[in-house]
Amino acid sequence: MLFWLLALLILCGFLWNYKRQLKIANITDKYIFITGCDTGFGNLAARTFDKKGFHVIAACLTESGSTALKAETSERLHTVLLDVTDPENVKRAAQWVKNQVGEKGLWGLINNAGILGVLAPNDWLTVEDYREPVEVNLFGLISVTLNMLPLVKKARGRIINVSSIGGRLAFGGGGYSPSKYAVEGFNDSLRRDMKAFGVHVACIEPGLFKTNLSDPEKAAEKKLAIWKHLSPDIKQQYGESYIKKSLEQLKGTASFVNMDLSLVVECMDHALTSLFPKTRYAAGKDAKTFWIPLSHMPAVLQDFLLLKQKVELANPKAV
Repeated sequence: MLFWLLALLILCGFLWNYKRQLKIANITDKYIFITGCDTGFGNLAARTFDKKGFHVIAACLTESGSTALKAETSERLHTVLLDVTDPENVKRAAQWVKNQVGEKGLWGLINNAGILGVLAPNDWLTVEDYREPVEVNLFGLISVTLNMLPLVKKARGRIINVSSIGGRLAFGGGGYSPSKYAVEGFNDSLRRDMKAFGVHVACIEPGLFKTNLSDPEKAAEKKLAIWKHLSPDIKQQYGESYIKKSLEQLKGTASFVNMDLSLVVECMDHALTSLFPKTRYAAGKDAKTFWIPLSHMPAVLQDFLLLKQKVELANPKAV
């Protein structure tokens, strides 16, 4: 009995692995649109999918990013300048894409554009500190999706939303985690709404990667700038030693990040080309072995492990 059960498990594992490897046909006929292609995941994705034969439309924020990308890719790849927080810019881009894809529609939409914003204790911040990451990471993503959605429905294609482990666990104060938590919610509701149209919606949750977004030096500079403008009361509660140690800790994260950006692009590739794409993808060893498992644990355990890494305050009772 045990032998047959083991044989059945092995067969199921084999079939599951085989199923994951089945790919769509006619890649060279398909159009995909990727946001945030100046650097990082988006840039590598644009170059990778161009080499695979897709008709890539890469949205860049800057002219210099667009020019550099076109210099490294084939004539198939087109770029468009896009600020996802500008509704009129998004509408014009969607109309331009519609003219490019014609009756084929848009097979893939990869919502990759995002920013980190300020990482600092919540009681240091103002509403404005939350606004920019929420505008880019959430409302920008929703705006692009809603404008491109008719084209994706026409192709019965795929939508891939790049979230973060910050959408599963809030590892710091500021607008980044709230924006990513909201992306997860939008992703889930969109996935269910689009199922009837044959559109598959997937979410990618990268861990910590070495990109411009997660540059620890820039994050430390922003945190220090906030500190310098805090009230004397807040500074007394936290103490000068806090800011010094927390900045050192922030810069020290550089040694723990994933260096291989292709891990995220491989998730995008599977979500785009597999006959049986997953609904969620975790990218990076830290995401798979720590962040995602911890997100399923009781809050008391999450708090214990995350607070263990926090720098101690000088005088929290001075209120």
